[in-house]
Amino acid sequence: MVGLSAAVFLAWHGVRPLLVERHAETLIHPRARGINARSVELFRQVGLEEALFAQRGEGIVASDEDSSRMLVAESLASHDHDFVDLATGEAEGASPCEWCPIDQDRLEIALRGRALELGADIRFSTECEELTQDADGVTAVLRDRGTGERRTVRASYAIAADGQRSPLRHALGIPVEGPGILLHTLSMVVEADIDTVLGGRRFGFAYLDKPEKGSVIFPHDGAKRWCFGVPYHPDRGEAVEDYPEERCLELFRQAVGVPDLTGRLIPQLPSDGTTVLPFVIGAHCAERFAEGRVFLAGDAARIVPPTGAFGGSTGIQDAHNLAWKLAAVLRGDAGEDLLATYDAERRPVSEFTMEQAMAQMVGRTGNEAADVGGVYVHDWWSVILGYRYRSAAVLSEDDDDRPAYPPHLLTGLPGTRAPHLPLERGGESVSTLDLYGRRFTLVAGAAGEAWATAASRAREALGAGLDVYRVGTDVQDPSGHWADRHGVKDDGAVLVRPDGFVAWRGTDATGADDRLTDALARVLAVKR
Repeated sequence: MVGLSAAVFLAWHGVRPLLVERHAETLIHPRARGINARSVELFRQVGLEEALFAQRGEGIVASDEDSSRMLVAESLASHDHDFVDLATGEAEGASPCEWCPIDQDRLEIALRGRALELGADIRFSTECEELTQDADGVTAVLRDRGTGERRTVRASYAIAADGQRSPLRHALGIPVEGPGILLHTLSMVVEADIDTVLGGRRFGFAYLDKPEKGSVIFPHDGAKRWCFGVPYHPDRGEAVEDYPEERCLELFRQAVGVPDLTGRLIPQLPSDGTTVLPFVIGAHCAERFAEGRVFLAGDAARIVPPTGAFGGSTGIQDAHNLAWKLAAVLRGDAGEDLLATYDAERRPVSEFTMEQAMAQMVGRTGNEAADVGGVYVHDWWSVILGYRYRSAAVLSEDDDDRPAYPPHLLTGLPGTRAPHLPLERGGESVSTLDLYGRRFTLVAGAAGEAWATAASRAREALGAGLDVYRVGTDVQDPSGHWADRHGVKDDGAVLVRPDGFVAWRGTDATGADDRLTDALARVLAVKR
C-alpha cells in the first residue's frame, strides 16, 4: 500500500518511479480496515477520492457511522456487549473529506490502476536482491522470480517500503527502538452465515474474549465473509501448521458463540491456496528514516498496533511527505537539504502516533505489554489531523511543543495543516485544501495586493514554482473568515507547502517582497 501510494504521488508530480514487488499478486485480505480523513485528503489531490469510495463496497459496513463502531463482548452471541465510537473528539467542519472504510486489498487495486495511469513502472514477481548507493544515486540488482533473470537499474533515490522486517533497513544498519512484539496473531478469512447471531447489529470491528482475549472479527465483503484474527503463541512452540482448517473453524465458532456453525476458509493467496497467515502486532520506530539516498516509509520505518487504525494512513502520509520533496529536488526547485526534513518531520509524528495506538490497545484489549506510559491524547481527530511538523521546512513563530492540536484549533500556525474553509473558485465550491498540491502556494487576504508582486519577485529570484491566490479576487470567501482562520490580517498571507502544511505566514504586507523571497528560499533549502 505504501509503495503504491508513493508511486502514485511521485508520478502525479511528474517523476516516473519504478516499483518492484516480490509477490506475484496482491493479497486477498483487507489487513488495514479503512483510511482516515487525512489520507483521503491526500488521495483527493491526485484524483482518487471518488474511486476509493466507489471501491469500498456495500453491506454490513453500510456507512461511516457503522465502520467507526467497535463491539466489545465475550463472543458475538453474548447478550452483554458494548459499542464504542472509535472516532472521538471534535472534528465537524475540519476537513472536506470523510473517513473511507475501504479495505487494503481494494485500496491497492485503485492505487495500482492510478499509478499505471500516471506512468509509473510497476513490476510484480520482482525482488530487489541488492541495493548500493554513491554520491550520485542508487544501484539496484533486481531478479525476476519467474524467470530468474537479473538486471541492474540505476535511480537517483530509493524508497524502502518493504515491510516491518525490512531487509533494506537491516542492510543499511538502521536499528529500531520501542517495545517490540506485543502479540502474535493468525489471520484468516472465513465464509459463514452469522446474520442470525448479529441480529441486525453493525460494526467496524469486534474485540472478543473468546476463544482468547485479543481475538477480533470484522467484515470482509459486507455479506458472508469475515476476517478473523486470533492470538497464537510461537513462544510456546506453536506454528502456523498447527492450525489446520478445522481447528481454525472451531476457534471461529467460539468467537461467534455458535458451536455448530458451518463455514470454510477462503484462500488469501489464490496462486498457492494459503488460507492462514501469521501477523506480528508490535510497536517500534526506526532510529532514523533515511540513510543517504535511501528513505524508509511505512512499516519499514515504524510499526504501530492496529488500534486506532493509524498504521496504514501513517504510511500513506510518509509517502506523500517524501514524494513532493523528492519531486521538488529533482525539478531543481529545492536544494537536497530539503530531503533531511523527511526524517525531522515524520519520525516524531510516528513516535507520537505509536504511543497513541499503544494507549488505545491497552484500553481495548487489556494488553499490559503495550502500557509504556506517556501522554494519551483522547481526541482521535487530533492524532490524525492535528499533528505538527518542526523542521527546516517550517519557519516556526513560537516555542509551543505540543505534538498535536484539536482540528478546530488549526488556525494557520506554521507546521500545522492549513485549516479547511469552504471557498468558491470559478463558480464551484472548493476547500482551501484544494488550492494546494502541485507546488508551494501563497494565499493572500483581500487587501493583500502587494503579495502578487512579492510572488513574482520570489519566482524570479529563486527559479521555483509558486502558485498565488488572492481572497476576493481569485477565490471567494463566503464566510468572510479566511483571515481570522489563518491568523493574519486582511493584507496578510500564508505560504503553504504541497502537502497542505503551513510553512510560513506574514500577518500583514509590511516588507512583503523581501520576507516572501527569504521565507521561500529557507524552506526550499535554496542558496540565494
